[in-house]
Amino acid sequence: MRVKAWPMVPAAMSAAVLGQILYAAHRPDLPSFDNYETSGAFGDPGRPGLTMVAIGDSSITAPGVHNVDDAWIRRVAHALTDRYFVHLRAYAVGGSKASDVIRDQLADALAAEPDLAIVSVAANDAIRAVPPARFEREVDEIVRHLTAAGARVVVVGVGDIGSIPRLPRFLRWYLTRRSATFDRLSGRVAERYPGAVKAEVRGDLSAAFWNDHSMFAGDRFHASSYGHEHFAHHVGMAVEEALRRQVPASAPLS
Repeated sequence: MRVKAWPMVPAAMSAAVLGQILYAAHRPDLPSFDNYETSGAFGDPGRPGLTMVAIGDSSITAPGVHNVDDAWIRRVAHALTDRYFVHLRAYAVGGSKASDVIRDQLADALAAEPDLAIVSVAANDAIRAVPPARFEREVDEIVRHLTAAGARVVVVGVGDIGSIPRLPRFLRWYLTRRSATFDRLSGRVAERYPGAVKAEVRGDLSAAFWNDHSMFAGDRFHASSYGHEHFAHHVGMAVEEALRRQVPASAPLS
């Protein structure tokens, strides 16, 4: 009987940890924020057009910022207007995992015929006990389809979600390790595709989130406008690298 019961122990522990995380994410004593529609057109219509799609989770829908233009995805779009007229089409949905992106967002992103695609998903997979191998397969499927369509792709990965002050302290070490694994897997997927670049969102950026709680919104869970400003800088560097990548002749930059 002990042999048969043993495999149930990790599952029970995972369920208990997940329950604590979900409680922390929905605490009634802290404020909640609405998700934003971050799509838009930016810059001079006389410049060359750049269609940018953004798929993923609430890192793109930006609950907690003061103004929609504070969202890092919009900051990145605005930064490109010195060269392009940017059409940003955001299909992200708060709470999404990689499997949700495949089911609900990827087809729309491909139909937009993007020049540049931003994939920002991993945090909910790490939090919700998705097996790392499954996550890697799903992100690979997303990036494979986007690069095959001729898009340059920026894989954002995930910062150190153990830094989230809303989480119980005993869970933070666990999510630091989990998020590191999922960020590493995101980078491993990007390395497989010449048209993909991994953003560096750990290191100095994660240290900033650990050391400065003004990087978080009033819910102590999502990033604040200040946090999005820092995030935009790091993702923007990956976007610039992606735009320097050679585009297949069959899919020229618009």
